[in-house]
Amino acid sequence: MIKLVNVNMNFRGKQVLKDINLTIEQGEIMVIIGPSGSGKSTLLRLIIGLLKPTSGEIWVNGREITTMTEDELNKIRLEMGMVFQYSALFDSMSVGENVAFGLRQHTDMPEEEIARTVRRKLRMVGLRGQETAMPNELSGGMKKRVSLARAIAIDPHIVLYDEPTAGLDPIMSNTINRLIVSTRRMIDATSVVVTHDMSSVFSIADRIAMIYGGSIIETGTPEKIRQSENPIMVKFIRGGSAESKGRSRV
Repeated sequence: MIKLVNVNMNFRGKQVLKDINLTIEQGEIMVIIGPSGSGKSTLLRLIIGLLKPTSGEIWVNGREITTMTEDELNKIRLEMGMVFQYSALFDSMSVGENVAFGLRQHTDMPEEEIARTVRRKLRMVGLRGQETAMPNELSGGMKKRVSLARAIAIDPHIVLYDEPTAGLDPIMSNTINRLIVSTRRMIDATSVVVTHDMSSVFSIADRIAMIYGGSIIETGTPEKIRQSENPIMVKFIRGGSAESKGRSRV
């Protein structure tokens, strides 16, 4: 479903990603881990076409996107949903209006059908009857669930998650993790999750890729990663890399 071939990314003369080669199969949950500033979020922006790589190829569902025009990319993005780290809800819109936003912008769906879709997606994330609530009335966990409902409103083929459990307590983090897994099952979506939360990693991942210093240093199943002898991976799993402290997030 997604393939990155020899992808490099430079910002203002600094190489952020180096020779990234990664294949993500249809329907799997790929979790990207690594220290802050290692390029994880940049990788998501490249996949969704918000950034173009300095060199290399990015294939999405059989199409190479790095040479596409913005109009062509917009058609590809209709097959993707994005759950942002801080939810990124429109504060002036109700929950229902937030979930319906993409449907109104990018489809000719009648309002009655939009309303049904909104109700269905909110039920899927455990927010039945919350259509009229405003974002400032919601907890952090509820905002994340609204963001997920909005991301899957158009039944995307791919869902990208940027730190989906950041700032949440363990109980709500577990709720979000279960939703990520159930969403994959319900809409047969391919999922790419960027996270620092190692408990989340091992509970949701089909495969894990670690980025360190802009390069992928190891990829494998949770079992393989647990048994890794790479000292950087071992240190990260056991409590995070010391090199990650104090570095800005890219």
